[in-house]
Amino acid sequence: MKTERDPREVRLRERIEAIRARSAKSTPWRSSVQYLSRLVNDTGHVPVKVRLSREDLSFLAGAREEVIMLADLAVRLIELHRPQDSGGITSDPDSPIRRCRACMWRWPCPTFRAIDESVTR
Repeated sequence: MKTERDPREVRLRERIEAIRARSAKSTPWRSSVQYLSRLVNDTGHVPVKVRLSREDLSFLAGAREEVIMLADLAVRLIELHRPQDSGGITSDPDSPIRRCRACMWRWPCPTFRAIDESVTR
């Protein structure tokens, strides 16, 4: 029996996959930043002549807003998935067992670990 997906989940997954796809198709600038930072002029700008592909323009058009949106999402998830004392009896009173406030998994919960792993890669 096939389970029907929640339309909100489908919409969110599609949006995040679109952001990922646009990001992957755009040109990485990491290697150019060191060189470009030496070209900053008196007004704080870098005069650059560059050829941009359609994929680059598509990425740049929404990158700022999408990064803010994803950062807001991560902060909200971190606020939801915080540790709390589980309230049970423990053999080590200095290190009580803690559980996630949102999902009640042992701390750190899978959601917090996934965020931590993604951010610290």
